[in-house]
Amino acid sequence: MNTKDLLDQIAFIKEIDKVKYIQRKTKLFNSDRNENDAEHSWHLALMAIVLAEHSDKPIDVLKVVKMVLIHDIVEIDAGDVFLYDLLISHSNTDAERLAANRIFGLLPKKQADAFIEIWEEFEAGETNEAKFAKSMDRLEPLLQNTSNNGGTWKEFGVGYQKVYEKKSVIKEGSETLWTYAEGLINESVEKGILKK
Repeated sequence: MNTKDLLDQIAFIKEIDKVKYIQRKTKLFNSDRNENDAEHSWHLALMAIVLAEHSDKPIDVLKVVKMVLIHDIVEIDAGDVFLYDLLISHSNTDAERLAANRIFGLLPKKQADAFIEIWEEFEAGETNEAKFAKSMDRLEPLLQNTSNNGGTWKEFGVGYQKVYEKKSVIKEGSETLWTYAEGLINESVEKGILKK
């Protein structure tokens, strides 16, 4: 056993506990309590396992699960950026890159490199796995907002066009899930919980 590697791994495990304190804007299903990043990542991992058959392309489900479990760890340092924020881009930032290097860098080098590589793959969104992982990341808050009578859409005045634009990423990983999501978006307009 390599004691230094074990101590580094334990340090990483302790550090990532902080993800439980990162509050997201979205709220739990049928609830007024905000979700935290750990809950979000766990939910996406189970969604990926359950919904994998709807991927348009063959995927390595374990890789998708890894992506969704680690994709928001960088928010320990960089903070959560609301998908509909008008001032800060939701895409990869210098702050996230620094966070990835610091947090994953706590691990032994081989593991650190593997985590950074899978985080980068998710951020780039080009592989089948990354496209499906991003579909999960966009679908979950849509389900939450529709269960909460508009949720963050109402709270922050987010309109149909912005929701449609941001959620259309779902179709990159699954046309089936996009058809379902698009139906929910349009139904939300009809119900008056999303303004067109």
